[in-house]
Amino acid sequence: MNIRKMTEHDLDAVLLLEEELFSAPWNREHFLFELYENPFSLCLIGEIDNQVVAAGCAWIIYERAEISTVGVRKDYQRKGYAKQMLNMIHQTAAQHGVHHIFLEVRVSNRPAIALYESFGYRVTKVRKNYYSDNHEDAYEMVAEVKSLVR
Repeated sequence: MNIRKMTEHDLDAVLLLEEELFSAPWNREHFLFELYENPFSLCLIGEIDNQVVAAGCAWIIYERAEISTVGVRKDYQRKGYAKQMLNMIHQTAAQHGVHHIFLEVRVSNRPAIALYESFGYRVTKVRKNYYSDNHEDAYEMVAEVKSLVR
């Protein structure tokens, strides 16, 4: 999988990916804000044969980073592509001097939680009613960058 920075040209494919994966997907305006207005944003896509199969965004804010979204098309899941996306985010964060990376994940999303735990993320708190679509709780998870980048 080739990983590169997301461009506006990628958004149609990224929006289809969001719709496929998430019950509260980001919209075009959200991604345009991340691409053009948020100075802390890092948005990436993963391509296979010139098709977008993965996407992810993170905010790198000085010594802290937060993963805001990561997803892999369902027909490409469980092949290591999410790990590749996360590794690229981790490496970029390390290059920017980040110490800790945070994320939120639905408490019901066991596959994602297991993936994050395999990297060394740990649950730090429960965010009650975090998701607007169904008021599901989220786990806040954190990892030290130095343990993520080898």
